[in-house]
Amino acid sequence: MLNKGFPLLGCALFSVLTGLSLGGCLKPAEGTKTYDYAEISRGTLEKTVSASGALKPVATVSVLARMSGKVEIVHVDYNDRIRKGDILAELNTDMLRLQREQQLAAVIKARANHELQVLNYQNQEKLAEKNLISEYELKTTRTALNVQAAELSAAEASLRVIETEINQYAFITSPIDGIVLERNISEGATVVEGSSSNSSSIFTLAENLEEMQIEAGVGELDIASIRQGQTVRFTLEALPGKTYTGMVETIHLMPTVQDNVVSYTVIINVDNRDGTLLPGMTCAVEFIEERNENVLLVPNAALRYQPVGLSAEEIAGRVFNAGLRGMSETQQNEALEARRQAAAETQGQPRETRQTGLSGLVMGDRGFGGPPGGGPGRGSGPGNRGGPENAPSGPPVEGPPKTLWYINGEGKLDCFLVRTGISNGFFTEIRPVLAPDTDLAGMRIILRERV
Repeated sequence: MLNKGFPLLGCALFSVLTGLSLGGCLKPAEGTKTYDYAEISRGTLEKTVSASGALKPVATVSVLARMSGKVEIVHVDYNDRIRKGDILAELNTDMLRLQREQQLAAVIKARANHELQVLNYQNQEKLAEKNLISEYELKTTRTALNVQAAELSAAEASLRVIETEINQYAFITSPIDGIVLERNISEGATVVEGSSSNSSSIFTLAENLEEMQIEAGVGELDIASIRQGQTVRFTLEALPGKTYTGMVETIHLMPTVQDNVVSYTVIINVDNRDGTLLPGMTCAVEFIEERNENVLLVPNAALRYQPVGLSAEEIAGRVFNAGLRGMSETQQNEALEARRQAAAETQGQPRETRQTGLSGLVMGDRGFGGPPGGGPGRGSGPGNRGGPENAPSGPPVEGPPKTLWYINGEGKLDCFLVRTGISNGFFTEIRPVLAPDTDLAGMRIILRERV
């Protein structure tokens, strides 16, 4: 069972290794050093991807004028709630009414000419029956009648256009139920027909502000961690101290390139039933990539610590010693034989090469934590996730073994190996390589040496 004071193997166990400083016997001077400590804790750890974005309504509609004219009355203002068909503004129709009277006169004239031509054609038909006129004259009269009918239809159509503009197009109405986000006109202003190249939006309407979305930009290095349906947490600069949640709706595949930085737009759905979220607010977004609960946590600085007063070979020897704990005698002998072979292979090579070979053996390249070659054992050989099948349930802890240093029950420097899991940049999830079901919460480990 792993505890807060790991026993040390005797120095005699390593006497077979000539030419290597294993550091199995601790120097008395180590007890005189002072350290900064941290405690192993148990809690919840999240791995997140950070981004920024802005709140926007799910659906917006830009309203354009269907005819050109002067604005007579504006019925709505910013934030007004409207229903489909409500009149937003009215255009002046004085000139249109004059045009209607003029066109009405044109219709009356065209109708009179048409009626006269009908009588003329009827008379020509009777004369043709008595062979008093030629067939050519009859066809000419019929053609004139068709022309008059066409002119009457054109005049009536022009009148209907004017009446439509007066009765419909002069009234700018809402196409949806929603709220007015933007109003770009005032009474007395002139608007241009929407089909013109000079036209612009006169109203912007939002269909529903109870459901909003965030358009967040995610860098190309992080986009692979984003998926549809992923939980999102975000905060607002305008509302400090409050945290909101959302869910990834979709990822736009078209990238955005700015200053040689590639990013992708991610759409996040947000619930805004309380109405506190407003369009345009800037958001700091965190995509929760992974979340593990009730796991052992250590500060990242503790995983980076290495004793200053020990050489690389001495550190490697102590790490190797820590790895032998919990093994059977056979497994220890096999590990020692593998270490001896590694030392023989690097004999005569530069010091840096010898240290590299030793470190490779210690960190598992040749079956550390189990028999050489990665056979069955209690350690962290290939394919082993750091514990037996009856270990506590939870997400597997991956990664190569790391070293944590502490002061043992005898007041001397010691270490043990752990597997690391996810990290949030400040804390990392760990599980002991040996006896992974041991609860190390509260154990003091070294962060750094005091100068």
